[in-house]
Amino acid sequence: MIIEQLEVGNFAVFAYIIGCEKTGEGIIVDPADEVDRILRTAERKGIKTIKYIVNTHCHADHCGGNRELKEKTGAQIVIHEDDAERLANPSPFILQLFNCEASPPADITVSDGETIEFGNEALQVIHTPGHTPGGMCLYTPGHVITGDTLFVGSIGRTDLPGGSMNTLLNSIRTKLLVLPDDTIVYPGHNYGSFPKSTIGQEKRFNPFLR
Repeated sequence: MIIEQLEVGNFAVFAYIIGCEKTGEGIIVDPADEVDRILRTAERKGIKTIKYIVNTHCHADHCGGNRELKEKTGAQIVIHEDDAERLANPSPFILQLFNCEASPPADITVSDGETIEFGNEALQVIHTPGHTPGGMCLYTPGHVITGDTLFVGSIGRTDLPGGSMNTLLNSIRTKLLVLPDDTIVYPGHNYGSFPKSTIGQEKRFNPFLR
């Protein structure tokens, strides 16, 4: 599986280009900005077709490139069912806060345990509410994309509408920390000392999880 981490835009958001090496089909996770750069990188990595645009949650800083990417690729937008309404009808405050364009509504909604398939590869949806009601992580053995649920050395904020610290911590402890310790953590923002971590490192060193 191809997994390419790309920091884009003005809010240190990580977009992810994920693809099947055999078929050249892939997905883009959280295309916050710089859509042309994302597409150039995908092409350079051998990804010929973008099947889905997957948002880990509904906040505009992660979805700002959805419209442009959809127009340029025809890819379908995928989000957890509990964030679909907020994606389609974002708060004007959130759009202004992040200076972002509103996304088109989701084409496909998913729930916990479902898989997102592309080429010969698949990612499992792990519903991790707390940052938003429909926050989700994407898992394949050895790798987990955590969006704004879990950062390197930190966790997502919970002071925006729909956020809950207790819910977020419960999601992390019951859904993520149970994964194998060597699972690589790919966060939603470049906020930590390193761009990636592991579940084992976060168990040991993340001050929010002690």
